[in-house]
Amino acid sequence: MSAITLLWLRRDLRLADNPALHAAAGAERLLPVYIHAPSEESPWEPGAASRWWLHHSLAALDADLRARGSRLLIARGPSLATLRRLAAQTGASAVHWNRCYEPALIQRDAGIKQALRAAGLACHSHNAALLFEPWQFKTSGDRPYRVFSAYWRRCQATLADLPAPLPIPPTLPPWPSGLTNPAGEPLTALALLPRIHWDNGLAACWHPGEAGAAARLAAFAAGPAQDYASARDLPAVAGTSRLSPHLHFGEIGPRQVLAHLRAQAPVLESAADADANRLEPFLRELGWREFSQQLLYHFPATPDQPLDQRFARFPWDAPDEAALRAWQRGRTGIPIVDAGMRELWHSGWMHNRVRMLVASLLTKNLRRPWQDGARWFWDTLVDADLANNTQGWQWTAGCGADAAPYFRIFNPVRQGERFDPDAVYVARWCPELARLPARHRHAPWAAPAALLAQAGVRLGQDYPRPIVDLAASRQAALAAFEQIKGARSQP
Repeated sequence: MSAITLLWLRRDLRLADNPALHAAAGAERLLPVYIHAPSEESPWEPGAASRWWLHHSLAALDADLRARGSRLLIARGPSLATLRRLAAQTGASAVHWNRCYEPALIQRDAGIKQALRAAGLACHSHNAALLFEPWQFKTSGDRPYRVFSAYWRRCQATLADLPAPLPIPPTLPPWPSGLTNPAGEPLTALALLPRIHWDNGLAACWHPGEAGAAARLAAFAAGPAQDYASARDLPAVAGTSRLSPHLHFGEIGPRQVLAHLRAQAPVLESAADADANRLEPFLRELGWREFSQQLLYHFPATPDQPLDQRFARFPWDAPDEAALRAWQRGRTGIPIVDAGMRELWHSGWMHNRVRMLVASLLTKNLRRPWQDGARWFWDTLVDADLANNTQGWQWTAGCGADAAPYFRIFNPVRQGERFDPDAVYVARWCPELARLPARHRHAPWAAPAALLAQAGVRLGQDYPRPIVDLAASRQAALAAFEQIKGARSQP
């Protein structure tokens, strides 16, 4: 092990199960460094909600390092020049980091590894973010998987072979000497927090950092995991893990999640076979995360271009900025959609079932390009992840992998009645409808005038009328799909 080692932290902001930290912890001296270089992620620099999370996650990591006799050096990019400077100042001869898988970062990291090795530094990259490398599995025809079920069966066959999560190193080496600016940049100098304090809702909902991630996992395993299969689709119920932002920033790793849930299995169910069945619905969600990453790796153009190339010729409707703004602000007049968009703005998160509904309305009923929605989510979600965001929007638009064998258009009223039957979710986020009887909250335009008056709801004033006719826009979307249906979907 090198006498002095640099630990380059990126989206692996934790101490437990951190392969790069574990490999570097045997050095005589260790410099943990975070380099802020958002332009190197262009055109997908972190959005506003992600920057908020990053600020608090970095603060938490620094506190955790200081509690163990180390600390986090914060620097500004460019990344290569910064690593070279730090290596020269400290005399470091090795650099460890955990891999990122976004196309721009793969290209950047490959160039950095080549340049540093040419300068005589030993460079080691590790996998801290995924259960499986995105290049690990191919079909029998040596092609990337485009169907989730086949991909997940392949993964399941090797789940038992995964190594156990790594512990936090018992001790951390001290910092090296020789740094020109040993204090580094103050965290506030990165200007990650908003100047106008719109983030109160985020602060009330989330606790970024490794401790927050561990607490979130423990709470999920002790409660919602037991009924995940039945409760995960109910937006009014806290039935999901909400681990996605913690996973994205690497405050917890998927191996840790898997190991913790398996350790809890005897509590969740007594029989081993039942344990596996009880956990399987959530494990599939981890599988979708892996699937999305392997799709992005093999199809790096998909954040901007449809995987199903027929949709490059899809006849989107004429731009309607007023409709887009109404969708963004939760003012479409479709209650389940508006509730979701308001939850997103307040908390930086949205229930997955509702994500599908708001995306379907935008891409199918309003016939706006899915890229418009993906960009809005990118800026407003605390769990904005390029692979997951891309796959989710392409799937709902019908142009992604594993799409349904037909052009699926969700009916938001029926979906609301099915998954929010008492309209509790709608009442929470659209309080102007809360006095309406629950059976009318999902379609207030169909409520009797007397009931609307009694509830104090004046459509078009207290709550907007629908900006789109659901039935007519559904037929228009189906007709638009017919125009590309017979074309080739891929090369």
